Amino acid sequence: MRIAYVSLHWPRTNSESVGRKIFEQLHIWQSAGHATKLFMHTSIYEPRSNLIPGNYYFYRLYNSPFGMIQTEIDRSRAVTQLIEAIRQYQPNLIYLRYGIYVYPVHRITNLAPTIEEINTNDVTQHKDLGMIYDVYNRTTRGILLRRVSGLACVSHELAQAKEFRKYDRSTVVIANGIDLSSIPTIPAPMNKIPKLVFIATPGYSWHGVDKIVRLAKRFSDLQIIIIGYDESALNSKKSDNLSCLGYLEPPDYKKILEGADLGLGTLALHRKSMNEASPLKTRECLAYGLPMVLPYKDTDLDDLECDFLLKIPNREDNIDTHGEAIHEFAYKMCGKRADRSVLLPRIDLMDKETTRLEFFHQIASSQP
Repeated sequence: MRIAYVSLHWPRTNSESVGRKIFEQLHIWQSAGHATKLFMHTSIYEPRSNLIPGNYYFYRLYNSPFGMIQTEIDRSRAVTQLIEAIRQYQPNLIYLRYGIYVYPVHRITNLAPTIEEINTNDVTQHKDLGMIYDVYNRTTRGILLRRVSGLACVSHELAQAKEFRKYDRSTVVIANGIDLSSIPTIPAPMNKIPKLVFIATPGYSWHGVDKIVRLAKRFSDLQIIIIGYDESALNSKKSDNLSCLGYLEPPDYKKILEGADLGLGTLALHRKSMNEASPLKTRECLAYGLPMVLPYKDTDLDDLECDFLLKIPNREDNIDTHGEAIHEFAYKMCGKRADRSVLLPRIDLMDKETTRLEFFHQIASSQP
């Protein structure tokens, strides 16, 4: 099978979790005997050597008075080039990572059966982009969703959401996974004071960084580290036991994970009207052996009862009501690591991609 992987709008790099996931997926598909090629639609990015291998279709971001219109015109130009390149590649199947619609990307569905990966509820998430993009997304999202042959959702909640179910597409649920074989087992540190770590991206309210600030202020005997945030990005003054390290490359944040006792999952998924997820950062922390606080339903781990997971409610007041439980759990996990043998059949990428390839064959064989 010849598979074209299409990524829209974002640079996919070797240093970010989504880029590494795509790279690992393509490698597994190739190892299974399939020809693959990545077609990446992205704003201009330098250095290009940081991008995962593929074909790149760049567009400019304009800051002029009519910058939004100019940017959309250039995005459309880049997508048109991408479509022509896919046409020449002649794939048997196209795998599209969901992104806000850009004209005329729907034409890829005329080239081969297309499966769209659904990673979030875009209707609720895109509200944070402002009224213009919110209205634009609601108006245009169906152009692709009505034309694709199947959906690969990362959670049951997304697969069952009315925003996707109404299009009546063949659907499979495959949570995010990680290649455990690529990550070495790291022994637990021997900290007297527990170190908690959270990996975040500024600007996303559902990460719940404001709650971590409250947690740190409430428990001065915890050391909490936020990777991805500078102190200037916080909306309130932090306490002395909270460190914001800003963006770190994988080798640098690996050192932080090695010295941490506990990982914190996304604390405010409810803010984008979601309750279930399988974040890649959570899987990375687990792969390094960190016990985790899970403030949401994890697609792979919700039914797992073990001592290295603490599950708390996905509510606005979850830190207020379960702060003591987190504090107690942090001290309990000092000197301990997550059991990889328990995690392997649940979060490892290999089995997930085998299931995905089976879905590919099902969709491709069902087309006239």
